[in-house]
Amino acid sequence: MRDTENMEAEIEFDDGEEPSFSDPEDFVDDISDEELLGDVLREKPLEADGIDSVIVVDNVPQVGPDRLEKLKNVIHKIFSKFGKITNEFYPDADGKTKGYIFLEYSAPSHAHEAVKNADGYKLDKQHTFRVNLFTDFDKYMSICDEWETPEKQPFKDFGNLRHWLEDPDCRDQYSVIYDSGERTGIFASDVKEPIEIEERARWTETYVRWSPKGTYLATFHQRGIALWGGEKFKQIQRFSHQGVQLIDFSPCERYVVTFSPLMDTKDDPQAIIIWDVLTGQKKRGFHCESSAHWPIFKWSPDGKFFARMTQDTLSIYETPSMGLLDKKSLKINGIKDFSWSPGDNIIAFWVPEDKDIPARVTLMQLPSRNEIRVRNLFNVVDCKLHWQKNGDYLCVKVDRTPKGTQGVVTNFEIFRMREKQVPVDVVEMKESIIAFAWEPNGSKFAVLHGEAPRINSSFYHVKNNGKIDLIKMFDKQQANSIFWSPQGQFLVLAGLRSMNGALAFVDTSDCTMMNIAEHYMASDVEWDPTGRYVVTSVSWWSHKVDNAFWLWTFQGRLLQKNNKERFCQLLWRPRPPSLLTQEQIKLIKKDLKKYSKIFEQKDRLSQSKASKELVDKRRTMMEEYRQYRERATAMYHEQRPLRLELRGGVDTDDLDSNVDDWEEETIEFFINEEIIPIGDL
Repeated sequence: MRDTENMEAEIEFDDGEEPSFSDPEDFVDDISDEELLGDVLREKPLEADGIDSVIVVDNVPQVGPDRLEKLKNVIHKIFSKFGKITNEFYPDADGKTKGYIFLEYSAPSHAHEAVKNADGYKLDKQHTFRVNLFTDFDKYMSICDEWETPEKQPFKDFGNLRHWLEDPDCRDQYSVIYDSGERTGIFASDVKEPIEIEERARWTETYVRWSPKGTYLATFHQRGIALWGGEKFKQIQRFSHQGVQLIDFSPCERYVVTFSPLMDTKDDPQAIIIWDVLTGQKKRGFHCESSAHWPIFKWSPDGKFFARMTQDTLSIYETPSMGLLDKKSLKINGIKDFSWSPGDNIIAFWVPEDKDIPARVTLMQLPSRNEIRVRNLFNVVDCKLHWQKNGDYLCVKVDRTPKGTQGVVTNFEIFRMREKQVPVDVVEMKESIIAFAWEPNGSKFAVLHGEAPRINSSFYHVKNNGKIDLIKMFDKQQANSIFWSPQGQFLVLAGLRSMNGALAFVDTSDCTMMNIAEHYMASDVEWDPTGRYVVTSVSWWSHKVDNAFWLWTFQGRLLQKNNKERFCQLLWRPRPPSLLTQEQIKLIKKDLKKYSKIFEQKDRLSQSKASKELVDKRRTMMEEYRQYRERATAMYHEQRPLRLELRGGVDTDDLDSNVDDWEEETIEFFINEEIIPIGDL
């Protein structure tokens, strides 16, 4: 307060006189600009702002004046597709270009796109472009001249990632989400009851996915994806992708694709990201207009290629570079759908009719891009591509409107992929098609056709002599879905959801109906990888009551009813392909009777062991109950005096005690009144 008064006394001046704010002549300013204007200086434009649209291209051919114009045309053709080029400079010396050039784009985003896509572009055998932003040179200049060996990362042992395959009883595993998604468990399938392997609360925020060979379990979180594996399901890898909704693995499990609608920006594509599973590194990002048809990218069976379809374009990329195959996409006007063969690097795609040009289905070999078969089709409404699991056959379901007829006719165009020139057989059906499915390891296929309540199921066999025979047809089936056993021969015809869960178990070797059953309101059917068991379930996500999953044998015998509170999802853990050759498998099948005796003996021992375990378990439970009853009875007698004291000496332990104190009371209730007319009196 005194300091304030002194200051006021020192700066007294007349109201009409302007004070002087000038510094004395000997004043020295010791305050830096950073202290005074730090926030303003941080907003000061950098020198790079004027040149951040410039790129430097190295490894350009060195040419003289006679070939310079041709070189400029080639460079302009390659780099102009990334944006508008406003300026270009070709340094020269001794009458030749120096081997590097400068290109300026109209916007920095175009320069970034050119660096991302043109770096590593192979012009010819001697020249592969290296493309960098001009503004990156300051970063490169600051790199230390002395190279330091990076520290070795410690090896993380996640245990045996395929330990479940070593189970002596060959029990397969499955994941279960229940409690409306709050809990997730991993169980081993057993005839008696599921064996819990691992169970955690809030392990995932939505659902889970197994990798194609069963090595990893993927869980979904708001910030990204986590992969788990090993005997104790430790976290192996995580991928940061905010708001991730969908996931897809490459068949080789080397890459994982994630989709999020929240992250995409115009300059930096983040909607779809491809990750390296082993390193956790982002390989490449892509834009995505719509995720309605997931997966956006479809993988070749060996994981070396993946493809994407956009309007009039089929883009095929190769790994591990994640660049376009041969640096360009395929221009296919009107392309509607495509699919990879599960057994070979062959793509099938179809194009609808255009005026006088018929619709066509094309089979293309990759990476050569040779068309190995083209099939022209007429009066086409729609096509669906169905590959057999091994890639031996391709069925193109063609909906047609033949001239002179009313309604839609369906043709099944069967391509025999293993025969010369890929011959095609045709099966025509005039009824509406509900479902189609190939036998996984065979040459049969099943079709559901007709209208409810007269739905028929037909089974066909593709023979080696070029004929397709109708083996059997069942009429009046309550089914809308076909589920083949992974090993073939057996299948389940299911009437899911609206058809109240009707089930038919069929052996297609002689087309006999092994059993007919029902799982009311069933929403899903899942075969185990071996084809021994099948699970039907009612998911809480589709139906809010009776949520459970039932375990059946492949013959349709019900083994278990597992009721889980608000059960959501069950997924079997896939098995990797067998290491045995076809000859070894045939030899095992030949000697199966010899092995079956050993297995039957083991089953009998297992059953007797299970019976003994059950008896021991029941005896233990009975003994625990007896001990508890004795403790409760002793406590009851000890508390008797206290009860008498609390009730005023009245003994209420026995029902007939204190009969003299009872009072009898009669209570009448009015039930109803009936009025009967007796006529006029």
